[in-house]
Amino acid sequence: MEKHRIFTTSFASVYPHYIHKAEKKGCTKAEVDQIICWLTGYTPQALQQQIDTKTDFETFFAQAPQFNQNASKINGVICGYRIEEIEDKLMQKIRYLDKLVDELAKGKPMAKILRS
Repeated sequence: MEKHRIFTTSFASVYPHYIHKAEKKGCTKAEVDQIICWLTGYTPQALQQQIDTKTDFETFFAQAPQFNQNASKINGVICGYRIEEIEDKLMQKIRYLDKLVDELAKGKPMAKILRS
């Protein structure tokens, strides 16, 4: 079975789109980074290293130091799919990140985004 194209896409190529989406709604790059670090366990420096090396999404999530145990609390619909029903775990992690950035862009408070 062929891998989905997003799995082999570099995280660095999508990252600016996350930033743009947030900034367009008055949010900051720092807030996007906070969300990514919360979800994956990367430090800001390690996140930047992943961006600099143009790591693909599959490797980005495989190397994540500590995927957040509260990620399972992220639910809802993203790109027409209910997140909690996505069977492919890598695709689900990618959609978790998409959903968190969407929530930030929609003005949801950071405490709720980070499921605190």
